[in-house]
Amino acid sequence: MEDNRNVTSRGALSMDHLREQVKEGSIDTVIVAMTDMQGRLVGKKLHVPFFVENVAYEGTDGCNYLLAVDVDMRPASGYAMSSWERGYGDLVMKPDLATLRMVPWQTKTALVLSDVVWPDGTEVVASPRQILRRQLDRLGGLGLDAYCGTELEFLVFNDTYEAAWKKGYRDLEPANLYNVDYSLLGVSRVEALLRDIRISMAGAAMTVESVKGECNLGQHEIAFRYDHALQTCDNHVIYKLGAKEIAAQHGKSLTFMAKFNEAEGSSCHTHLSLRDQHGGLVFVDPERPSELSTLGQQFLAGQLDHMSEITLMFAPNINSYKRFVEGSFAPTAIAWGRDNRTCALRLVGSGAGLRFENRVPGGDANPYLVVAAMVAAGLDGIERGLELPPPESGNAYHGEHERIPSSLADALATWKHSPFIAEAFGDEVRDHYATMGSVELEVFARAITDWERFRSFERM
Repeated sequence: MEDNRNVTSRGALSMDHLREQVKEGSIDTVIVAMTDMQGRLVGKKLHVPFFVENVAYEGTDGCNYLLAVDVDMRPASGYAMSSWERGYGDLVMKPDLATLRMVPWQTKTALVLSDVVWPDGTEVVASPRQILRRQLDRLGGLGLDAYCGTELEFLVFNDTYEAAWKKGYRDLEPANLYNVDYSLLGVSRVEALLRDIRISMAGAAMTVESVKGECNLGQHEIAFRYDHALQTCDNHVIYKLGAKEIAAQHGKSLTFMAKFNEAEGSSCHTHLSLRDQHGGLVFVDPERPSELSTLGQQFLAGQLDHMSEITLMFAPNINSYKRFVEGSFAPTAIAWGRDNRTCALRLVGSGAGLRFENRVPGGDANPYLVVAAMVAAGLDGIERGLELPPPESGNAYHGEHERIPSSLADALATWKHSPFIAEAFGDEVRDHYATMGSVELEVFARAITDWERFRSFERM
């Protein structure tokens, strides 16, 4: 193992540490990355002397189409900030050096995340990380800070990514052949991969808590410590990329898609609470540590009030809506309850651990957009002094509640026509992500599915 004594215990790096590692020959490459609309890391691998001398403080250019393409990286029309008419110019990935860290699963490599600016230094407002930063700044104006955690589920297959592609993603071999929810035996069957991911993420400045099996075949979840909202989202996108890369190194593949088959989908349950800027527990009733304060109730009420409008941020793809099936542990009702997994919002914990869990986002969601939407909705609840309705103590699937939008088209329409969205995020962000939803619908409308071929090839 290489000598990493100049790296902090969690794998984080300062520029001084980086320079020391370069002198020792322990690092020769720095990945400079930004997060695209789909929540994926994109960017460049730089030779470390060039990074130190030219990029660390100035940034590096990239085509602005990185925030105006579909999942297949095809340039899409309709975006105001990037188009053929505007010539597809550059944006600048400006490193946030607080995110600099080791990438243990790649040889002699470090990584830094970037904020995205235009060449004149002004902010690219449609960048997911910038969208979250603005909402957190709004919270900061009230003396508040957001803490959150994301729980990403994924399916592991014994096929490589290349083999899965060549098979058309049919007849893949799941890493477990039966339900391994909480099964220690089932987790152990995939321990070589799961351990490598856990230890690698710990070496990349993340605090790993646990791993557990889930319900679908080959489904697992690795949990990380609750942290400041921006750090949690930064860690989320690095983990998501790293898990895929490590799976490939093991000759396997894994997917975070929301619904791979008709069994349980993969969620991104997102836990959130507020504290004051001195760490005070403003979310908690001081006399009843298991209950929300008035501010906490208002914040949660804002989630309920705006859930339909912000669902596009939680479920951004056609496939996302296949998760919302009654009795599947994915929610369908816009309701909240104390430790009630049938609700969209589940209140859990006590004291410093009191928080609510948003069960709507799937594994395909962009964490920056998820948390930004939750903060914006909660802020509106606080500003308007919304009253929290009574909790659902029974089966919310059968309760008299408003329903989560059942399709991308419905969620898109609600997002586009919401005065709250325009006020909270601005017209540019509203229109940009409305275009993303429209592009997804247009691409799907042109696709011919296996379902259509099986129904129509012979019998129609």
